[in-house]
Amino acid sequence: MIGLVERQREHFNSIAEKYFSARLNANHLVLKKLIWSEFLHDKSPLNKANLNVLDAMCGYADANGILREHLHAKIDYSGFDYSEEVIERVRRENPDLRVWQADATEFCPDRNYDLVVLLGGLHHVHHAASRTLKRLAAAIKPGGHFLSLEPTHGNRIFGAVRNAIYRRNDLFDAATERDFSVRELSSMFEEAGLQPIDAMYPGLLSYVLYYNPDAFP
Repeated sequence: MIGLVERQREHFNSIAEKYFSARLNANHLVLKKLIWSEFLHDKSPLNKANLNVLDAMCGYADANGILREHLHAKIDYSGFDYSEEVIERVRRENPDLRVWQADATEFCPDRNYDLVVLLGGLHHVHHAASRTLKRLAAAIKPGGHFLSLEPTHGNRIFGAVRNAIYRRNDLFDAATERDFSVRELSSMFEEAGLQPIDAMYPGLLSYVLYYNPDAFP
């Protein structure tokens, strides 16, 4: 019997091309631009002369483009993901990026970073989310920051809606993916030694219909 991380890796490899195509959807791109332009416009501590960034569970290196578009900093980017299919595409399309294949639940930092980014990755390893956050938090320099984007729900009804989508759409693997309540996610960050600075809630409908247009194909 394969473990949950290995099952999720195999699942993501199987839907990698479909996932990539969905991220080119016009609605997704519009909402992504709106979210990050609104959130990052007043984050002056990130506008360093040289911002050393680790993008954990990097997917197609979205964070690299987001940070370069919305910050006035020289980005020194590194990223890793557990899907070799994803990493191979990133290397083909961005051969100058420093990316590698690795499991975030077993991550051991060999250096410290000004900014650790985790965009939509934690809910793929929900069974080991607390451990993963603590490992990633250990990679932050003193005075550094952690930037996270995760699907959350603020009440049980919205949680049930999302879980129903996960069960019915083969783009998701309901056995290894689930979202967090806002309270649950906040508690995990605090347990990892991270203190909240700012938060933004784009909303369930915008997430389902725009950010994840493939949720309702």
